[in-house]
Formats: sequence, structure tokens, C-alpha cells
Amino acid sequence: MTLVAGVDTSTQSCKVVVRDAASGALVRTGRADHPEGTEVHPDAWWDAYQRAAQEAGGLDDVSAVAVGGQQHGMVTLDESGAVVRPALLWNDTRSAEAAEELIRELGGGDRAAGAKAWAEAIGSVPVASLTITKLRWLATHEPANAAKVAAVALPHDWLSWRIAGHGPADGALDELVTDRSDASGTGYWSPFTDDYRLDLLDLGFGARPKLPKVAGPGQSLASTPGGAGIGGGAGDNAAAALGLEMQPGDVAISLGTSGVVSAISPTPTADPTGMVTGFADANGAFLPLACTLNGSRILDAARSILGVSYEELGALALQAPPGADGLVMVPYLEGERTPNKPHATGAFHGLRLANSTPAHLARAALEGLACLLADGLDAIVRLGLKVERLVLIGGGAQSEAFRQIAPTVFAMPVVVPPPGEYVADGAARQAASLVLGELPHWERAGTAVYEADPCPLVRVQYAEVRDLTHDRDRD
Repeated sequence: MTLVAGVDTSTQSCKVVVRDAASGALVRTGRADHPEGTEVHPDAWWDAYQRAAQEAGGLDDVSAVAVGGQQHGMVTLDESGAVVRPALLWNDTRSAEAAEELIRELGGGDRAAGAKAWAEAIGSVPVASLTITKLRWLATHEPANAAKVAAVALPHDWLSWRIAGHGPADGALDELVTDRSDASGTGYWSPFTDDYRLDLLDLGFGARPKLPKVAGPGQSLASTPGGAGIGGGAGDNAAAALGLEMQPGDVAISLGTSGVVSAISPTPTADPTGMVTGFADANGAFLPLACTLNGSRILDAARSILGVSYEELGALALQAPPGADGLVMVPYLEGERTPNKPHATGAFHGLRLANSTPAHLARAALEGLACLLADGLDAIVRLGLKVERLVLIGGGAQSEAFRQIAPTVFAMPVVVPPPGEYVADGAARQAASLVLGELPHWERAGTAVYEADPCPLVRVQYAEVRDLTHDRDRD
């Protein structure tokens, strides 16, 4: 049996899976938490990886490993390879103003022209999540730190580099490796040309630090000290697409810290509205994606308000009718990325005596989450992509109530695969391709399909009030 390992270095934790390369059979797993917050020193990721790998029984017997990870974060290194400052994560919104500056600057002062120019250049319009906006923030607010930056990496690049045996003592910045899926979320790599846009890096940062080499699909540009191949890795959503073996026509809806709607496309996309980011995938195709800042934490907020467990929240939600008798939750609890309202707040609308019950509030929260994701799905459809199958994954997808409510909002059946670590599994599948010469097909059992009559009223109510939410920077 040839073993491979997949690593998911996510916002919340590090997960390691060890699988048989040919069959995908799970051999062992490990997990370790990451610190909370939107600013984290990368050393915490290395510590978590070591703990997770140890819990998984060690990786000395694997033939290859690959890392999937949270996208966009800014990891800055000096000439020695030491971290310059704690990494800013994808969900750190302090660079929202920088994003607006960059859009207008590329458009010669005109925002609409700038948005179009960015979309045509990199497939995406800058928002606070993209690495380039964080570099602009660093140059503006911490010029002394900016002056020390010799290389910029993403979270999965940096962890792969450490797994390869590099670190702050050797200064091996030329050995940093990324992949096209994660590079496409930086703001200075183009899925149209498969190359870095150094002119945009100049615009954003005013300098040209070293950038990771970009590994192609199935390519290994590094190895562990023990000789195991290291895959190029992937951004978390691209890794999940590998784990799900997604094909054109498939759309994944992933409910984690964020909510993500992503599709496989044979051609690159460009959306000047900024609703859809035109990323590359990890298999030579493309991954148009709509990402919300708010995901399963909407359920956490509703639980906190009501003082109930996840199971109790779901049971309450199913006691109220579709549409919650007019009660609507707009769930911009941490600002929002899709739509781009970084300083917005959440709100309840339509509160009356008749719907002032725990059941109605629970229903409104789950429907608000579904409507937020449905807006992202609509944006992908407007780009001309066909939706033949909806696949629901992520921690929030384990909510039985959300599974039942989702088809009423999305107006189509929802496929729920068995619970799994699909980002880590996708990374493991990429690692398997290094030893097998191609991506293997791994059978999965236990997929369920949820169907329900559509209830258009839910989205109509939501559309009537979602833009009433106050955004301090725009008003």
C-alpha cells in the first residue's frame, strides 16, 4: 500500500489525512486548532501542523504530501526567511480602503473603469481579502515593515516551504512554491496568461519582492527532507473541488467560517461587478467563485441569541413556516465581501408580534444564510455557467435543518456527500497523482439528495431589505 498525505491549513485548524494512494481508503487522521483572530503569526500554523501530523501517526511512511489552505493571506518574509509581521488573513478587512484605492487608480480615478480593468487583468475586482490590498495597507501603514519584505507568500505556500525543511535560518526564498489556484487569489497573477502581473504588484506595493514559483497541475517542485514529493498544493476551495472530483456543471456550496459558491469552468471568467472572482482551479481549468465573509458563524450568532445548541436551533427553524411569516435576517455580521460591504452590519427586518418567537428567529437566520449564498449562485449563473448539480459541504452543511431549507431557497435539489475533510482529501488526491502519474478516482458512499418545493417568497422578502443595511464607509 502506497500512502499519501493531505493537509488542510484552514482558518480554524490544521487537519491531516493519510490515505491509500490508489483506493483513497482512509488510514489515519490528525487535527490541531489554530488561534482565533484575523492576524496570526505563521509559526502557529507550523506548530499546529506538527501536532496534527503527530496525532495522525507521523508522516515518515508517506510517499507524497500536498497542502490545501486558506486563500489570500499575506505572509511577509525578510531576507533570512523570518516572518516580518503576523500574517493578515483573508477575513481581515482593514485593507478595504486600500482595495478601493487600487480599483480607482487602475481606472484613472474612475471606479467603474477600474473594476473593468482589474477583472480583465486578473479575473477579479480587488476586495479586502486579496493579498495585493493587504500589501498596499502594509506599505501605507507600516512602511518600516514593508521595507523589510524580501518575499511574499500565502499560508499554504509558507507551510509547504516549512514541510520541505526550509525556514528562517536558511533564507531559501527561491524555494517557495505555490500553485495556480492560490496564486489567482493574490491580485497579481492572471488566469488569462498563467503568469504573474508584476505591473500590478508594482501598483499595489511599490516594490517587487520574491514570489513563489507556480507549480502546474500534478507537478512537484519540492520534497521533504525524507524524500517524499510535495505537491504544489491548492487554495482551499480548489482543493475541495479536487476532493469532490467536481466536473463542469457542478457547483459546490461550502459552509465554513465563510460561505463559498464555486463552479468548474473550462474557460476563465471576468466579472466587473466584483460579485464573482475568476480564480483558476488546481487541475488546469478555472474556478469562478463567490465568497461571503459570513458563513456558519451566522448559525453561531443565532445560537448565541437564543441560547440553544445547533440541534435545537435546527429543530426550532423547522417549526416555523418558509418565509418565517415575514421575518428576514440580513446576515452581514462581520461586514460582507459578496456583496462588497466591508463595514456593514446585520439586521432583522419585518419583526411583528406574530413572528417574535424563537422558531421564527431561527428560521430567519437559516434562510438569511441560504439567501446570501443564493445571491452568489445567481452571480455565477449570470456569467453563463450552467448549474446541473449543487453539492453542499463544510461544517455548516451538517445542519439537518439547513439541508431541508436549502432546496426551498435554491429552487433545486441539493446533494450532500458524506461528512469529510474535503480540502485535506483534495490535497491527498493531488499528492496521489505525484506517485500514480494521474489523479485517481476514489469511490465515496453515503451521498444523500435533499428535495423540497421552492418557496420564491423567501428570496423576494430578502431582496426587498438586504440593501437597507448600513455601510458606514459608503453612506
